[in-house]
Amino acid sequence: MSNYVIYTDSGSDIDALTLEKWGVKSQSLTFRFTGEDKEYSNSDMPEKEFYEKMRKGGVAKTAAVNVQTFYDGFEEVLKEGNDLLYLGFSSGLSTTANSARLAAEQLRPLYPERKIIVVDTLMASAGEGLYVSLVLDKKNAGATIEEAAAYAEEIKFNVCAWFTVDDLVYLKRGGRVSPTVAFVGNALGIKPIMHVDNEGHLVKVTKARGRKASIEALADKIGEAALDPQNGRVYITHGDCIDDANLLADMIKAKFGGKVEYINYVGPVIGAHSGPGTLALFYVGKER
Repeated sequence: MSNYVIYTDSGSDIDALTLEKWGVKSQSLTFRFTGEDKEYSNSDMPEKEFYEKMRKGGVAKTAAVNVQTFYDGFEEVLKEGNDLLYLGFSSGLSTTANSARLAAEQLRPLYPERKIIVVDTLMASAGEGLYVSLVLDKKNAGATIEEAAAYAEEIKFNVCAWFTVDDLVYLKRGGRVSPTVAFVGNALGIKPIMHVDNEGHLVKVTKARGRKASIEALADKIGEAALDPQNGRVYITHGDCIDDANLLADMIKAKFGGKVEYINYVGPVIGAHSGPGTLALFYVGKER
């Protein structure tokens, strides 16, 4: 049985040190700010600096990973004699997973002895990261690449993602809410509650009045749909609002006795569109 490498991308919002510890390879999506020529990868700019730049009026645009970049990254793994399982950023939000699929198609005839499997997670941010961690557990338990890929497909709609934002202006820029809705919502303190649906899109589901109410609404999702509210794996990401992330973790512990395993920044891939103050919750549920 050949060894295989799990490969993901920066849409997973898992920090580089954690990915290295897991033994997971990752490819960075890129971003640039309007009016600047420089293109950044995640490692080029600390997240706090990224959000400070947005707060000062910077408008960030993201770019998917292209086919050649994946080709080069995948080939390195294959040349080392490894098979490859790629778990990619939702095709409902980016063309990244499709680029990975095209790169895999080009490489298979050149490395017929190697297995290359591409899975579209239909998930975003640390929901993708949580998904990767679950498949990694399967690999570490001795699963073959085919078994791990089958498991990835099996759990695809059990990884749940819920988001709220603090300022609707960023969703307005991306066309997710109208200028009128953004203006009225901000004036009245209305916060949207959104999730990643079965097609991998970020969609609005409901709303809450005020920031604390929106955080409570996220916490309540654990009780409503988590498979194991007390012991299940829970991740949180935030758009440079660590106090709110910690408050959400405290609420989950107080309400359900659960412990949040991982807290990290919402990276530029999502943050460019949702803005500072984004708060997101991820867990394993009965359904999305």
